[in-house]
Parts: sequence; structure tokens; C-alpha cells
Amino acid sequence: MVSRTELLQALTTILEPHYFQDYCPNGLQVEGCDTIKTLVTGVSASQALVDAAIKENADAILVHHGYFWKGENPCLTGMKFQRIKKLIEHNINLFAYHLPLDAHPELGNNAQLAKQLGIIVEGGLEPENPRSIGNVGSLTESVTGEAFAARLEAVLSRKPLHVAGSGRSIKRVAWCTGGAQGYIEKAVALGVDAFITGEASEQTTHVANECGIHFFAAGHHATERYGAASLGEFIANKFQLNHRFIDIDNPV
Repeated sequence: MVSRTELLQALTTILEPHYFQDYCPNGLQVEGCDTIKTLVTGVSASQALVDAAIKENADAILVHHGYFWKGENPCLTGMKFQRIKKLIEHNINLFAYHLPLDAHPELGNNAQLAKQLGIIVEGGLEPENPRSIGNVGSLTESVTGEAFAARLEAVLSRKPLHVAGSGRSIKRVAWCTGGAQGYIEKAVALGVDAFITGEASEQTTHVANECGIHFFAAGHHATERYGAASLGEFIANKFQLNHRFIDIDNPV
């Protein structure tokens, strides 16, 4: 078991949230019990995840997508009230880490997606940023765009959107999990064969076609399943906690 304070200190040391300018607060978002024995991890702190954590008798939930996003209505009404009410009623702590979990070089979303897909990490998608959100790397051997799309589908259990802006095979790739389609021009500037993210925008197709690069939108949720699970397992081993990653399916 571990105290809430000690767990927060450990997460702060691992993820270094103070280095990131983010869209939400990183760290402890809702305070619960003082001592944590059972930890549930997930991608997003939806009502479904909160309810599943209650069934697991969880003392804490650790997610990538938490609450209190910039620009949203801050009032505790409706959906937000119901979620937080359940957490408080059951004395459950909610920890959330957004960009810090994307960027962690070993436990983060991008590092873990590379591991799942067999990509060798070579550096950051933003080379000038020591805490780059996104990476660049290479496959062990060149593959066709169709073959790589099939790999994504097999690993993530979700058919990706593939824009074949180039007919060349794929060896060097850039990727950034989640809603990072706006980073495609960073990938183009690095001269890679393909860019992988979770979502697509209308203009993404034009950029891929006109710049001659393969583009894959493999699902916001699907590409970000692995960071919270990996971090949760690390924390559970460190503090001898019960841990369960709960995947609440999301087609987006």
C-alpha cells in the first residue's frame, strides 16, 4: 500500500508535469482516501470507468484524460457533477496526466505505441524539444503502406484510415498518439515515409497527398491505450498495489 501523498510525489518525479504547459491540471484532480491499496487505470475518466473502478473497490484511478480542461464550463453540474459525486461518495482519488504521459520516454503513450508496433525510436518529432510530444523512428524492414495498415489493425483492433499520399514503401516513420493530426507537417519536415496519429482533419488528406507522405489515423483512444496501463503497472510493482487496467471501448 502507499499513501496518497507518497503516490503523488512518485508520479511527479516520474512524469515531471511542471515542465509542460498543458490544457488541464496534471496530478491529483479529486482527493479521496489517504491510503491506496487498489489502483485502476484507464484512458479517460468517463462515468463508465468510474463505475468500473467502484466495482473493483479501487482507492485511486489513474488516467490520461481527466477533468477541468481549459475552456470548458467550470461549474459542477450535470455530467461533471455526477462523475465527481461518485468519486467523492466512494472516497476514490483521481490522478490524471495528459502531455506528461504522452511524452515519457519509457512509460508514455508514444513510447508504448512504438513498442506495440515494433518501431525503433530514434528521437523526438520536435528535435529541439527535450520533452517532445511525439517521436520519429524506423521499422526493422521496409513495408508497403497496405502492409503497415494491416499491422495497425492487427495490433490496435481497429481499422485505420490510410491516406496513401505516396506510393513508396515505409521505413522511417513519425508518430504522435491522440489528436495530433496537426503535427503532420512536422513529420513532412523530417523527411519520413509515414505519419501515424489517432485522428484526422479535413485538411490532413490534402497535406498527405500534396507532400507525398503516408498518413494513418488509427484512433485517438486506440493509440493511447498503453501509457496509463504501463505507468499503472510500474507504480503497482513499486508499491505492491493491486492494479487493473480497464479498457472502456471507444471507436474514436
